[in-house]
Amino acid sequence: MANAAWQLVLVLWGEKYPVAEVNHLIDTITARADPQPARITLLTDRPRPGLRAGVDVGDMPAFFLNPEFLRGGCQAKLCMFEAGLVPGDLPAVFVDIDTVVFGNLARLVGLMTDRRTIAIFQSAVLPFGAFARWLYRRTGGRRYARGNSSIVVYHPAETTHIAARFRELFAQHGLSGFRPMVADERFISWAHQPHMRAIPRDMAVKLPTEFMLPWRWLILMRARLPWVRARWGRLIAVTLPGVEVKGEALLTLPDGAEVVDRKGRRLIWSEAALGPVKARLTEYYRALNSRAEADR
Repeated sequence: MANAAWQLVLVLWGEKYPVAEVNHLIDTITARADPQPARITLLTDRPRPGLRAGVDVGDMPAFFLNPEFLRGGCQAKLCMFEAGLVPGDLPAVFVDIDTVVFGNLARLVGLMTDRRTIAIFQSAVLPFGAFARWLYRRTGGRRYARGNSSIVVYHPAETTHIAARFRELFAQHGLSGFRPMVADERFISWAHQPHMRAIPRDMAVKLPTEFMLPWRWLILMRARLPWVRARWGRLIAVTLPGVEVKGEALLTLPDGAEVVDRKGRRLIWSEAALGPVKARLTEYYRALNSRAEADR
């Protein structure tokens, strides 16, 4: 499905992200995409004054605005699979708002082997693939490969069962009665396991997974490897964790400063640790800050 027409999907609730940041993300994506998205849909819980012209706004269903779904598990994001909410004529790429796009996001559509494919980040030891599918069948769904949903490549026409099944199981068990429901990414992985695949690490990564380790010496040693730096130079997108590492806050750090997350992983804010990604993050967030200042 390389070079196929596609659509961009965003989901936003609450006041965590200002409209200026949403607009900046959309502008960056469209400036670098080839082909550009045929449609941009923002699913949201309220009016967003100042939103970029040409964005289709959809109301998040009341069901997905249950306060239980707006916490760390982010089950509200499953509304992207709700039947009729995102048009089913084109494949879609969903990205979290705290994603920094460096290149052509349209290339991710090429990860789909057919319309049933969902591609997300790999996040567990068991990789997506034939063995995970066998284990899923063998254990009746109790064991399965899991991913992270900061980026989701999917076809809305082939994935409505995910939202429908979540509604059904929530009515039966609530969130605590069935383990895959504890987070949106677990549920996507479980409900669509036969057609899941991983986004390759030379296309997009999560910043904590790729760049943060507990040991400073290992971070710096790894960043010197020429093949690692070459892969970082090819990245299309990097997603940030949002709370512990805020993009705008990175710009205030002195070179070489460290940020430690709740898991004890370190981010070293230097070219020696981040390679070409440091300059790209700096460029993105400086432009965002300038935009925010101009909007005030």
